[in-house]
Amino acid sequence: GDHDKFSSYLHPDVIWIQPGDNRIAGVKKSKAELLQMGTKMWELSAGTIRLVDVKYYAVNSNTVACILRWKGAQPPGGILDVTNIDVYTVEHGKIMMAKIFSEDIDQENKFWGK
Repeated sequence: GDHDKFSSYLHPDVIWIQPGDNRIAGVKKSKAELLQMGTKMWELSAGTIRLVDVKYYAVNSNTVACILRWKGAQPPGGILDVTNIDVYTVEHGKIMMAKIFSEDIDQENKFWGK
């Protein structure tokens, strides 16, 4: 929930690959684009989107893989409860690239909409 701290870990030219066919999916090519995606997620989830669990992470050289669980809700009743695998490439303490894998892309597409 500490957005400033998260933002401090991002390289200005971060590449972020968000899966799906929805309003937040696609390749983000800068920190600014990624933060705009986060703002959109906040809006679309009526301020409920939360990282509720970091189940596991593993490091191999400058690559980190994490298993993360996200939850959110939307009026009038849309629910997001999904586990993702995020793979980050880190250089000099900054995330340079992230590739996100969704446990249930259909659920995400429905929640985030077109």
